[in-house]
Amino acid sequence: MSNPQQLRYSKEHEWLSGAENGVSTVGITEHAANALGDVVFVQLPEVGATVTAGETCGELESTKSVSELYAPVTGEIVEVNQDVVDDPALVNSAPFEGGWLFKVRVTDEPEELLSADEYTAYTAG
Repeated sequence: MSNPQQLRYSKEHEWLSGAENGVSTVGITEHAANALGDVVFVQLPEVGATVTAGETCGELESTKSVSELYAPVTGEIVEVNQDVVDDPALVNSAPFEGGWLFKVRVTDEPEELLSADEYTAYTAG
């Protein structure tokens, strides 16, 4: 399992792209998708909502369990991935591509986000 080097990661297993015009994309990692099993339902925050780093902002339901989705940064939701809502299996099949969850205009980013190498080490233990 390879974590893209250009992303940053939370200890709650979300990934965050670098900001483009102040907007970052958020998804869950392949590690989290594999642990969840087959995702069958995705609840995402609404466009215009404000999310706070470290707090829940949605949930993912799989055939095994329900898992909360945490915001890796603080900011305003500017877009949600309707494709994932319509086809939650995208979270499993393409967690770093088509399975992204939402885009957020970042107003605050916590210092504890991990690099790809740090996240790989974190999930290996």
